[in-house]
Amino acid sequence: MAEAEGDPRDLVKLTHDKLSVDTVSDSVTCPSCGAISIFIGTTRNSFEGMKVVQLEYEAYIPMAESELRKIYTDIRARWPTVRHICVHHRLGVVPVTEASVIIGISSPHRRDSLEAVQYCIDTLKGTVPIWKKEVYEADESRWKENKECQWT
Repeated sequence: MAEAEGDPRDLVKLTHDKLSVDTVSDSVTCPSCGAISIFIGTTRNSFEGMKVVQLEYEAYIPMAESELRKIYTDIRARWPTVRHICVHHRLGVVPVTEASVIIGISSPHRRDSLEAVQYCIDTLKGTVPIWKKEVYEADESRWKENKECQWT
């Protein structure tokens, strides 16, 4: 559902609810943009030979939202044609195959939205205080650190 031009939108949603690609896509759609780039991060069923049954995410929500808005500012400085940016990140339990994060970015042409989406996910993993615990089939779990994380 295309929306009127309006001002650029910077949308953030941290939720325990299941994520929707359609919702993210609809939120960044606009008449002047010929490109919407979407990244979907899902829970995979294995890590380093261990069978993963689910992920669990926790966040310090006010700081996570603030850090995401800093990323949006960086994106707009690097790719001035980017129109709308939306990040939805799930908290709590995320079963195998379900989305943990969905990022949508629109721009008039594909290059800017594609590059901005990659920058967004890489920077999110390195700077946003969202923590992930992998739960394994053998009834054990481990808090995971993103290799991009700047706090270590």
